Amino acid sequence: MREKFLLQICFFPLLHSSVNVTLMQKTVIQLSSTDHRKLDAVCNQIKELAKKRGTRVSGPIPLPTKRLRVPVRKGPSGQGTATWDKWEMRIHKRLIVLHDPDERTLKQIMRIRIPEEIFIEMSLR
Repeated sequence: MREKFLLQICFFPLLHSSVNVTLMQKTVIQLSSTDHRKLDAVCNQIKELAKKRGTRVSGPIPLPTKRLRVPVRKGPSGQGTATWDKWEMRIHKRLIVLHDPDERTLKQIMRIRIPEEIFIEMSLR
C-alpha cells in the first residue's frame, strides 16, 4: 500500500501536467566477424553516416573476443609421439548504439554494403 502511495506522489506532476514527455529510442547494432579489419571499416561507415545525419552515436565498443580452439594430432596413424597442432579462430565483436535515430538514418544504414564475413544484429530499445 505504501509503495502505491509513493508512486502516486512521484508521478503526480507527470500525470497532471500539460508537458509532453517523449521517450528516447535507442538502436543497438551488434556486429561480429572473424576479420577485425573489415569489421572496423563497417563500424566506421555506420558511425560516419549517423554523424552526418545528426544522430548521437556511442561506440564502436569492442566486446570480448571469442576464441574457438581445436587441438588436432599431427600424426594421421596415431603411431609415434603425441604431437599436436592447435588451430584457433577468433570472433571479434563490436557494439554501436544510436540514440534517437530517425527513419532515414536507419534506412541508409541498412543500405550499406557489408562483406559476407560480417554478421549484424539490430534491435530497437
